[in-house]
Amino acid sequence: MSKTLQPVRGTHDILPEEARARRFISDTAFGIAERYGYGEISTPVFEFSEVFHRTLGDTSDVVSKETYTFEDRGGESLTLRPEFTAGVVRAFLSNGLQQNLPCRFGYCGPAFRYERPQKGRMRQFHQIGMECLGVAEPLADIETIALAWDILCALGLKDSVVLELNSLGDNESRAAYRAALVEYFTQHQAKLSQDSKLRLQKNPLRILDSKDEGDRAIIANAPQMQDSFTPAAKEFFAKVTAGLSALAIPFRHNQRLVRGLDYYTHTVFEFTCDKLGAQSTVLAGGRYDGLVEMMGGQPTAGIGWAAGIERLLIAMAVEVPAPARPVALVPLGEAAEQASVKLAHDLRLAGISITQEASGNMGKRLKKADKVNARAAIIFGDDELAKGVVQVKDLTTGEQREVALAQVASQLKN
Repeated sequence: MSKTLQPVRGTHDILPEEARARRFISDTAFGIAERYGYGEISTPVFEFSEVFHRTLGDTSDVVSKETYTFEDRGGESLTLRPEFTAGVVRAFLSNGLQQNLPCRFGYCGPAFRYERPQKGRMRQFHQIGMECLGVAEPLADIETIALAWDILCALGLKDSVVLELNSLGDNESRAAYRAALVEYFTQHQAKLSQDSKLRLQKNPLRILDSKDEGDRAIIANAPQMQDSFTPAAKEFFAKVTAGLSALAIPFRHNQRLVRGLDYYTHTVFEFTCDKLGAQSTVLAGGRYDGLVEMMGGQPTAGIGWAAGIERLLIAMAVEVPAPARPVALVPLGEAAEQASVKLAHDLRLAGISITQEASGNMGKRLKKADKVNARAAIIFGDDELAKGVVQVKDLTTGEQREVALAQVASQLKN
């Protein structure tokens, strides 16, 4: 087969069975989110490049290596979204929603990053996520994490995920910690990787995310974030942990969990799963009180998370409900085939799933009905039409009975 007839590397076709599982995940998530006051939002799949480049930072790997950025015919630089939060905040500002705080949004859809495809990580991947804007108190952190926990539990992941939790403190704490990191890493600058040397100049917190083995050895003895906390930052984090404990949501304090972007403050968290191998994070989020202001709005608190649907598909431990078993129409003869068109339409309007088997002898048609897991077959020919009846055969028990045409829908519903 020609290369051009294959999906592009890092993408794949979503066939009906997988699509049903994906819809189950999104329906489950949105159903729970509605109880927390979240409404669904859908933003464009591409934005002006500045929306992502300004917020993610020029030194981030996402912007420097992974975005799909192109120039349109009008000369505008556009970028396929690599994540959702910046687009949601842009929509919040574009639509003048700062007068309607708090705002709680949920979303689901594709995003794009040019990465080496791995298990659970594609170049076109799909996320479901939640964003809460306008609540500065620790209650929002607790509820946001509780919402994520409820969704993961509903997908059967209660016993296979671990909540890793940390705090970046307030702006004063973060500035003090940044200074401590610069002092520490400067002493070891000669042994840092090239990427970390660049980060040391522009954003030293990102060094803590380095996967380089030499960097990891240096990071092991780096200053702890909590040593730079103000009393207010300590109190905020204590309220978050107390709230999670009150809800019996287990967590592990991971002091190396950070977000390198300047607009993050206070709570950051990840749910990791032992079923995913190296790509163990199934859901991640944090508080981003500085993002709205960075994008040109008034200072507005924000917190949210996103989960990869591909990773949830691998990890989830609940059975996706099977589709409703259809009923097969088996018309015998030309007149019956003509009549079956209206009968099929009427039964579908009554809420019954119908498949029509109109070729081959009766035996072959019933075999086709079995193949699609039909629960019953409606068999009729000239004699049945003349009497205004059909034969309804239960394909599970083999029982067959005569039913008046006017009673078919009610009989099948029962």
